[in-house]
Amino acid sequence: MANRARVRAPELVGKGGWLNTGGNALSLPDLRGRIVILDFWTFCCVNCLHVLDELRELEEKHRDTVVIIGVHSPKFVHEADHQAVVDAVERYEVHHPVLDDPELATWKQYAVRAWPTLVVIDPEGYVVAQHAGEGHAHALAALVEELETEHAAKGTLRRGDGPYVAPEPEATDLRFPGKAIVLPTGRFLVSDSTRHQLVELEADGETVVRRIGTGERGFGPESFSEPQGLALLPDGKVLVADTVNHALRTYDPETGVIATVAGTGRQWMQGQPTSGPAREVALSSPWDVAWWADRVWIAMAGVHQLWTYDPATGTVAVAAGTTNEGLVDGPADEAWFAQPSGLAAAGDRLWLADSETSALRYVERDGDGFAVRTAVGTGLFDFGHRDGDAAQALFQHPLGVTALPDGSVAVSDTYNHALRRYDPATGEVTTLATDLREPSDAVLVGDDIVVVESARHRLTRLRLPEEAVRVEAVAHRTQRAATDIAPGRLQLDVVFQAPAGQKLDTRYGPSTRLLVSATPPELLAEGSGAGTDLARELVLADGVTEGVLHVSAMAASCDDDPENEYPACHMHQQDWGVPVRVVAGGAERLPLVLAGLA
Repeated sequence: MANRARVRAPELVGKGGWLNTGGNALSLPDLRGRIVILDFWTFCCVNCLHVLDELRELEEKHRDTVVIIGVHSPKFVHEADHQAVVDAVERYEVHHPVLDDPELATWKQYAVRAWPTLVVIDPEGYVVAQHAGEGHAHALAALVEELETEHAAKGTLRRGDGPYVAPEPEATDLRFPGKAIVLPTGRFLVSDSTRHQLVELEADGETVVRRIGTGERGFGPESFSEPQGLALLPDGKVLVADTVNHALRTYDPETGVIATVAGTGRQWMQGQPTSGPAREVALSSPWDVAWWADRVWIAMAGVHQLWTYDPATGTVAVAAGTTNEGLVDGPADEAWFAQPSGLAAAGDRLWLADSETSALRYVERDGDGFAVRTAVGTGLFDFGHRDGDAAQALFQHPLGVTALPDGSVAVSDTYNHALRRYDPATGEVTTLATDLREPSDAVLVGDDIVVVESARHRLTRLRLPEEAVRVEAVAHRTQRAATDIAPGRLQLDVVFQAPAGQKLDTRYGPSTRLLVSATPPELLAEGSGAGTDLARELVLADGVTEGVLHVSAMAASCDDDPENEYPACHMHQQDWGVPVRVVAGGAERLPLVLAGLA
């Protein structure tokens, strides 16, 4: 058995208290004898949602030895609201205890720097591994089996039922609906995301006509997994963004047939094809779809890109974005997005809600190609509710956008519980309605706008007001403490230790990738750009005292078995946005853990 560092795990504290425990508070001494996996997550983060799905199989297989605890650590102000955390735990079917930590107390105790981060604690209460980002399920499974064997032999492993207590279900016609469209019949079709169905409603928006799908999570011919976006195709079928199945499906309202038209059912990872026959190319959390420029555009939230699907040729391709997370405009292939989650076609523009940058952006033709522009929003760390000139207006994690008849657009400003409006003619942002509950989409019906109130589990009909509401301006920044770094040279080290029984895959060249940039770009005098070494010396520019270092790392590891000609390989990847402050006496080294212990 390999020797491991022995670091005592700090206690779990969170002002919001515990969920999924039947009202009981948990402590690490209570969990002695069990393998504990802490999942530091926040419900806005699509990468965190990917990890929830990665953990499901492990959680079920090792239910008598492993206790997974979600430590909810908010980015946005809304995510610090306890009821919002309660809703998210149900919405995403989190079937383990969750600690609500709105002040990031446990996050700080464990020196976490990124969402998501996984920390493994052995049955004796010591931290034995840390992983940031996605793609670590196989490594965790191997480590759990290793710990089970080791501690069973020592007599320190305790088997039995875990502390999870399921909450009582509530009876509603919809449960955290995502998106909606109006069918040619005048009825509504709604993606009932948490129940893994589509629901057809009468024109009143309340009476259920039929449910489409079994209601059980799955990828079968009559199943969905957390479906979101919907779009009417020219042939009358409905295209469905089957988000957690990483696929596009069609639903034929005439026959009731559901078919898969794009995606393999597995999540796209770095290095895999980005174009080709649609059924042979993996997708990553498609969140919305829209018909524009003679094809379907896909808000590919999981990889911060826009893709297209062409039904005529049966192919998919990347249309915009680099997979880097942030807000960068320009030619489509150079633009950066951050979880694009809502689309609306309007003439010569495709509007999009870029949720993690709290931005309203659009795509337009640019010569023979396309370009990306930003109407409202500044980046990953600034958000709020502020009306007025678009240059200073603020949203908070919008998920939907709707084209209005006068050329303006309505924004489902999800975490502000509001419906907002941006008018390109005046460059002004106003508020159309407040006191909505996590609106995620809206559709026009005559002179009304029907809003998907996701956290109230209903459609809400509003008359489009002639004059907008005025609300008191509020501005926020992400509440993460900046890391103090010294002026001059900074050693950046991404820590990666291949899981037991694996090694870096160097058969076809370097198996690691590191991309570094900064906001503002002037923060770095040297060291930005891409490379294959996970260590790099950065040089900070004189005169810039604060900013954000953007670090994207990837490592591929394969089974270390020389007798196996085709070893199983796995991709590990994570993006960090590290707020930094340049001060005398600050750190000269910045370690970021991809897998292992710093």
